[in-house]
Amino acid sequence: MSAKPERVLDGLAFGEGPRWRDGALWFSDMHAHQVVRMTPDGVRSTAAEFDGPVSGLGWLSDGRMLVVSMADKRVLRQEADGRFVLHADLSDIATGLANDMVVDAHDNAFVGNFGFSLHPMGEVTPARLARIAANGAVSTAAEDLMFPNGAVITPDGGTLIVGESFARILTAFDLAADGALSNRRVWATLPGNALPDGICLDSEGAIWLASPSTSEVLRVREGGEVLARVPTEQLAIACMLGGDDRRTLYILTAASTDPAVCRADRTARVLALHVDAPGAGRP
Repeated sequence: MSAKPERVLDGLAFGEGPRWRDGALWFSDMHAHQVVRMTPDGVRSTAAEFDGPVSGLGWLSDGRMLVVSMADKRVLRQEADGRFVLHADLSDIATGLANDMVVDAHDNAFVGNFGFSLHPMGEVTPARLARIAANGAVSTAAEDLMFPNGAVITPDGGTLIVGESFARILTAFDLAADGALSNRRVWATLPGNALPDGICLDSEGAIWLASPSTSEVLRVREGGEVLARVPTEQLAIACMLGGDDRRTLYILTAASTDPAVCRADRTARVLALHVDAPGAGRP
């Protein structure tokens, strides 16, 4: 693993929800209200624009893209003609801004939310994780999560792991084919002041996580052992393993989480770092 990540792209408002698909890195520029596609050499294009902040991305098995629209607590689906239509309304479940998302092999989508106001800061309260069935039906997948954030699904499709940012833990569930979650357990407790934002899984079963509170990405094994730490100059927001061999760790960073500051300054970045174990599972 090379020691220091290289800057691939800058000039972003706030990158979130990175995904590797079809030879490119896709992510939301949350506070610019855009979905961005970036080639490995750092060439970006705007894939979609919206009227408000967007976060989690995913794809259904037929190739249609899903996008989390945060403020109105909806998941939008892109049709073959490029139009975005309502896939699911999360307003009965989400008690804060809708946020990150992972989609399983059966087209069940799991979407977290803040649970409370972050800007301005409100009372910290637990949130529910939403499950969206392939037909758009919405239900509660899990309750009492402290800011459910980045999530991954293991390659066998049998385990979902979600970061609880304000509990500083990674939480695992058994995942059934119908999208039901059971057997909740702590997968890892993070050291010190580290907290999980965006996360991704590698072929050795370890999780890379972005920790904005400590401005670094960590590679963590089940049980909490830290296998690697990579400092970042800015806040580390999210990460994803991509590239042709899935051994490029893309890291999204930002100087601030304040929406107005992010929109005005446009200093957020995408970094890249070569690692040994390739990406695995979903997203």
